[in-house]
Amino acid sequence: MRLKTLLFAATAAVSLAAPALAHRQWLLPSTTTLSDTNQYVTVDAAVSNDLFYPDHVAMNPEMVKVWAPDGTAGTIENAAKGRHRTTFDVKIDKAGTWKIGTEMSSVMGSFKLNGEEWRVGGRRGPPPGANGPAGAPPAGAPARPRMQSVASPAEIPAGATDVKLTEVMGQNAIFVTAGAPSEGVFKPTGKGLEFQPITHPGELVADEEGQFRFLVDGKPAAGVKVTVVPGSKKFRETEGAQELTTGADGVLRVKWPVPGMYWLSASLTDAKATTPRATERRMGFTTTLEVPAP
Repeated sequence: MRLKTLLFAATAAVSLAAPALAHRQWLLPSTTTLSDTNQYVTVDAAVSNDLFYPDHVAMNPEMVKVWAPDGTAGTIENAAKGRHRTTFDVKIDKAGTWKIGTEMSSVMGSFKLNGEEWRVGGRRGPPPGANGPAGAPPAGAPARPRMQSVASPAEIPAGATDVKLTEVMGQNAIFVTAGAPSEGVFKPTGKGLEFQPITHPGELVADEEGQFRFLVDGKPAAGVKVTVVPGSKKFRETEGAQELTTGADGVLRVKWPVPGMYWLSASLTDAKATTPRATERRMGFTTTLEVPAP
């Protein structure tokens, strides 16, 4: 489980990085609104250049969780991971709004020991100059150095110097509503960056402004940077991204140029890390929103 968490942390870092980076992690549901229960939603999940066209890396289905409207845990079915895309189903058998996605919390960074740099957050590698089976250089080529690493801050040796640690917290979730919308899955936990819609995701319309509040540690968060991108960029000359910021009340206001699926990703960095010796906290939240025509 530790390895899976660390692998996911590395992938999730894509979503927490600067909006200019090409690769983006996304979940794409077949629909986000259903008239009743006892139906299924099929979800595609991947990391790619163009939204929502899988061309890079499939998401690990083992990291996906399901939250039912009443707070109980749901399950994914028929999961299949290909080279570029993962697909799975979720049975929507209770009325209200469901949450489907991933969440992670980890610590990443580096330190020096006896003049050598080590990484925090990853599998331990061989000493610099050594090569694993998959990393052996071609015949006659010099050995490729590999940075040593420890899995957690608790394993940093006492004599380490230049310790630089960052807490990384992120969520990537979609919301599916059967029947009337409900608010249970949006109840704040008071930890990290959280999404609290004013306009329910199941009630978005292309000709109406969408409003969403972002919270940090349970309080409205001003200055959260949010990128909003319509899908199907592959078929447009320009990406059409909106770079927005929450107001003093933590509220983000979004206008939708066209109907369709939208990728929304928020990020914020502060100095309120709780891990000992960590000096920075990087937080992210990503969702896919369906915005139909009026």
